[in-house]
Amino acid sequence: MNVKTDLLEFEAPLLPLMQELDALTALPATPERQRYIQEVQQRMEAVRADIYKHLDPWHRVLVARHPSRPTVLDYVSRLFTDFVEVSGDRRFADDHSMVTGMACYKGEPVLVVGHHKGGGDTKQKIFRNFGYAKPEGYRKALRTMKLAEKFGRPVICFVDTPAAYPGIESEERGIAEAIALNLREMAALDVPIIVVVHGEGGSGGALGIAVGDRILMHEFGIYSVIPPEGCAAILWRNANKKVEASEALKLTAPDLLGLGVIDEIVPEPVGGAHMSLDEAASLLDGPLCRALREVSALDSATRLEQRYQKFRKMGSVGIIEDGA
Repeated sequence: MNVKTDLLEFEAPLLPLMQELDALTALPATPERQRYIQEVQQRMEAVRADIYKHLDPWHRVLVARHPSRPTVLDYVSRLFTDFVEVSGDRRFADDHSMVTGMACYKGEPVLVVGHHKGGGDTKQKIFRNFGYAKPEGYRKALRTMKLAEKFGRPVICFVDTPAAYPGIESEERGIAEAIALNLREMAALDVPIIVVVHGEGGSGGALGIAVGDRILMHEFGIYSVIPPEGCAAILWRNANKKVEASEALKLTAPDLLGLGVIDEIVPEPVGGAHMSLDEAASLLDGPLCRALREVSALDSATRLEQRYQKFRKMGSVGIIEDGA
């Protein structure tokens, strides 16, 4: 990863320090110079930590969309074993923007489902359709979830998509019906479901694989009914109002935890998950293991009732008492 080219707009204070570090490392190595290098690195870490303590909602959107942010397969390679990908919806095609596969987590069999925006170069991103899943992607996800239910495997869903694919072919093949069917079927799926919003959770495209018993969300992830640009275009007729829209949408992890939409915030490395994929996976491992253990300990009827009540409560505003 080229850290300089991957710097986000609000990380500009880091650039002088990075240039100073480059100049020092280009010189012959001496004990004194090594000490200077360590001092600059420590200053960089302190500046980065301070920047990330004060991110506004739009800055969090930028982090969630970072091109080097870990993908579902990055987490699979670090947390799961014996992964075998399952392809195709058995109706139309295989959607590469939706990854599904059987795996083992802590020695126990599970199903992994997740959006994939494409890591690395542009060719990969095009192959994955930038994470915009089509109807066949959601049908593939549901097909494999039903398979997991048949064999009693918990389902772990990784959410990272701007939205479902909005092209005409997506409409022709029934994107709305595919997502709606997933919502209904996942609500009644008789196995534990853990959802991890690790990047961008956008609109119904995210929700199509996000009905679960526990919703974990990464510290700098976002989760919203609409992208900020779309919201700004609708409300203000001006997409440049995206900063204001980001604030109004309450799309950050702290906002959503307070609203009861998610259950736990997963911490990230200083500077975001893209700074260290190994550390990001390690930080997810504990909350994921704990959530899966808690949900798996429930009997089927209790688990399904709690899942139902969880989503029924979302959006409730309570009743104002007389005289209040």
